[in-house]
Amino acid sequence: MRRVAKLSAACIATAALALTATACGSTSSEKDSSSSSASAGGGKGIKIGLAYDVGGRGDRSFNDSAARGADKAEKEFGGSIKELTAKSSDTEADREQRLTDLADAGYNPIVAVGFSYATSVDKVAAKYPKVSFGLIDSVATAKNVDSITFTEEQGSYLAGVAAALKTKKDHVGFIGGVDTPLIKKFAAGYVQGVKDTNSKVKVDVQYLTHGSDLSGFASPDKGKEAASGMLDNGADVIYAAAGSSGNGSIEAVSGVKGAWAIGVDSDQYNIPGLSKYKNSILTSMVKNVDVGVYDFVKSVHDGKPLTGNQIYSLAKGGVGLATSGGFIDDIKTQLDAAKKKIVDGTVKVKTS
Repeated sequence: MRRVAKLSAACIATAALALTATACGSTSSEKDSSSSSASAGGGKGIKIGLAYDVGGRGDRSFNDSAARGADKAEKEFGGSIKELTAKSSDTEADREQRLTDLADAGYNPIVAVGFSYATSVDKVAAKYPKVSFGLIDSVATAKNVDSITFTEEQGSYLAGVAAALKTKKDHVGFIGGVDTPLIKKFAAGYVQGVKDTNSKVKVDVQYLTHGSDLSGFASPDKGKEAASGMLDNGADVIYAAAGSSGNGSIEAVSGVKGAWAIGVDSDQYNIPGLSKYKNSILTSMVKNVDVGVYDFVKSVHDGKPLTGNQIYSLAKGGVGLATSGGFIDDIKTQLDAAKKKIVDGTVKVKTS
């Protein structure tokens, strides 16, 4: 049996959610679920804590991919999932408190979804050595942390190849949510893929926010505005690595005949909330966060928690291009050739 619950402003918990009371203050949403094999209190199940990045479940991109991995584990092993979501205004103290609340409530493992949790994971993990933590998109130093990272630049290189082969105007664009080192990996791979395929293609690069302002990952209006500007300037293929802000970019592209959007993290062609735009989604650079989360949770369930850095590369299926819609079927030969060069080391993809 699965159920979804929201905390009120006063953080009044029901009896079934008694353990969640400590989450008041930094929580914006919560999901608690149990199966017939176990209750939230334990049994044969596992209590999974998810600390999302801004946007949370429902962003149709990065966070949703992590959620799929946890959902698969919960369905397979039973137990419960508790979700807490970051705000763009979060401080380091807010992130630490969110992880602490999950640990105090008995959730183990705890998955921190996003590089912004890197510092707080190391601090909190040191205080809870018997709890297994997972950190996505950054590498931790604490011994009880599994760092789950991806070669985003490799998948983005393939997205660049596709863009260069599909543009009719020799002009494409990239929109990054925030100008962080991680998002710059996406940009670097994309630009290299474009230029290696056709050096004459112009690439516009724009970031929605800068520095510590993470709102660029949760502002569809900003994504739409940036994409509209690129389209007006002549670009006809736009790749956005910007969380839910990318949804706005896809919307803008869908309104221009002959233009293509490239999705990110999830196969956005198959996301129900984007279905009316799907015929404009050329492909998506899929980043299999769900696989990393599931692998980590399973390791804890099996009593052999993963630690260190698990790198999900192109060669290992960690990243790649979605083929939904069949829009890149005609360039499959070129994409396969590019993939082979990356996997065998002939092409070294830049990360900055």
